[in-house]
Amino acid sequence: MPHSTILIQLAAAPTDDRPYSRELAPGEQVSFGRGTPGSPVDLVLDDPAVSRRAGRIAAVGDYWLLTNLSTSKTYVVENPEGGGEFVKVPPGRMGAPIPFEFSRVSLPAVDGTVSFLVFAPQHIHVPPGNADGGPVTQVAYPLDQNAKYFRILVALCEPRLRDPSTSRIPTIPEIIERLPDLGLSRTAAGFHIGYLAEKKLHVKSPQSGEGKADWQRHALVSLALKFDLVTSDHLALLPFPRR
Repeated sequence: MPHSTILIQLAAAPTDDRPYSRELAPGEQVSFGRGTPGSPVDLVLDDPAVSRRAGRIAAVGDYWLLTNLSTSKTYVVENPEGGGEFVKVPPGRMGAPIPFEFSRVSLPAVDGTVSFLVFAPQHIHVPPGNADGGPVTQVAYPLDQNAKYFRILVALCEPRLRDPSTSRIPTIPEIIERLPDLGLSRTAAGFHIGYLAEKKLHVKSPQSGEGKADWQRHALVSLALKFDLVTSDHLALLPFPRR
């Protein structure tokens, strides 16, 4: 696949040997949906719950735009390689930019969902370095991934990384049990959480009367996941989950 093209792939139908695939150069687009003989689409999603003309995909450089032509159904674009990242595209949304290099587009179907994959070119990033010759930019969140506090932060984020729909945050006793090799006491675990909140991530105390341990743990998880300070790759730092 040339570096500048978007590749769309749909799993093979029961009567086909190979999956459907289509490359889009920048500026090109395809339509998708159920289609009809009088109104064909480029990418056929053969499900009665899918609109005849359900949407469009347009290639733009190293990313792509999704248009939802449905009047009632929300589409979901997931990053299969990420920590549960996804984008919801509501009915009627035109040209929603999709930031993932690898995506699964899912539409509501009669029995669950129907989906297809989109592969975008590798995104271009600014090369590291201090090109302007000015003072070196400081690190906003100086985390040491070899430190005990970082493993505690990963354990706090673990439920959300494994299931983004959950709102559960581990308690201090659960953190101690999850990291037995650290030999943590309640006091030590609480110290590390406080150190993360006050010295490393600088989370702000809420105005409400929520308990200190609760707001700190929730704020740490929210910030760490929001800025990808902890990702699913860091789960390897934790012991293998017990069944």
